[in-house]
Amino acid sequence: MRVVVIGSGIVGAAAAYYLSGRGADVTVVSGGYLGEATQAGAGIVCPWVDHPKDDNWYRLTREGARHYPGLVEALGEDIGYARVGALVVAEDPVDLEPVRRLLHRRYPDAPEMGEVTDVTTPWELFPPLSDRLSAILVPGAARVDGCSVRDALLRAAQRQGAEVRAGAARLSPEGRVSVHVRGDEIPPGAVRWRQEEPEPVNGDAASWRQAAPLPPTGTPAGAPGMPPGTAGAGGGGQAGPRGAGDGVPLEADVVVVAAGAWSGEVCRPLGVELPVFPRRGQILHATLEGVDTAWWPIVLPRMGPYLLGFPGSRVVVGATVEDVGFAPRVTVGGLDEVLRAGLRVAPGLYGATLAETRVGLRPVNAPGPPLIGRLTDRVVVATGLSAFGLTAGPLTGMIASALALGETPPLDITPYQPHI
Repeated sequence: MRVVVIGSGIVGAAAAYYLSGRGADVTVVSGGYLGEATQAGAGIVCPWVDHPKDDNWYRLTREGARHYPGLVEALGEDIGYARVGALVVAEDPVDLEPVRRLLHRRYPDAPEMGEVTDVTTPWELFPPLSDRLSAILVPGAARVDGCSVRDALLRAAQRQGAEVRAGAARLSPEGRVSVHVRGDEIPPGAVRWRQEEPEPVNGDAASWRQAAPLPPTGTPAGAPGMPPGTAGAGGGGQAGPRGAGDGVPLEADVVVVAAGAWSGEVCRPLGVELPVFPRRGQILHATLEGVDTAWWPIVLPRMGPYLLGFPGSRVVVGATVEDVGFAPRVTVGGLDEVLRAGLRVAPGLYGATLAETRVGLRPVNAPGPPLIGRLTDRVVVATGLSAFGLTAGPLTGMIASALALGETPPLDITPYQPHI
């Protein structure tokens, strides 16, 4: 079977890995556009504290977390995965009670979260934290390096015979694929998506990483310089390549669209309008010279930013939640928001070195849970994981591969089927 996977983020890479492992002839089309979510994700794997009122969302992320240990063993290389635990923190201990009740309710079906305990001095586990905080510890939580996971999956897929091609993928109304190679670049300063950037909308968060979905602003369809149905994006004068002519056709029996926030545009030529839009997240990396941060726990405030440590004296702080369209830019206001909120929780980071900033466009399904399923006999879509792509991405790629092969997926996908 010949399968083309559109998108080389964590979902597309996982789909290619599982498909090639089953003997499929796989070609991955990698756009390499600014704002791809995988490269900007923090890497938190702690599903049990999220989606208290959405069992479908929770089920996917819970199973995604369970999927990781086996994947780590199968890949046989360092992908930055480590069970470091998570501290849910608040200034008032009363604010922790809803999380405590939620974890207690979920524990019988998810004992892998570990035994939840109170921590009266959380700064002893994460030294930069404020000494005014109380916490509960979820020992089963893990962190992972999203770029390392994606790269390891793609390398493994290539060892199994998959091919990775750079360019912008375009679908025909019949579901056939053509690749538009780089070389016809949009000039600097060109505007691909004519959208105004409104003030960031955060609202009352349904969880600590995802605000209530809002419809996208502007009208991305028919944007200048972009062939309809092309997996490209940019904004802010940093757009990806245009397609030139009809492109190079790729033979495929099945196409898996895992193009993240751009999946709706890719699928539009099929006559399908997927309600997927980008949600920007700005994140920063800081370093604490000479400090071993590799095994610090994840910090999940009831309100405010998350923090987590990585090897190399690195601490990650993020992220903004902004509905601003396709605008993958680090902004002064966004960075200020992350810095101010992060220092309220962890004032000990005041003297840390600002090492790097990242920005990603999370793919959000406006009505709610992710979109995973068949659009046509030839096209499978897997997108809409929002801020939980690094938690559920590898499992979602496995589900997409099963659908492409005509097999029963490892999880009931009825709640995630696109309604077309």
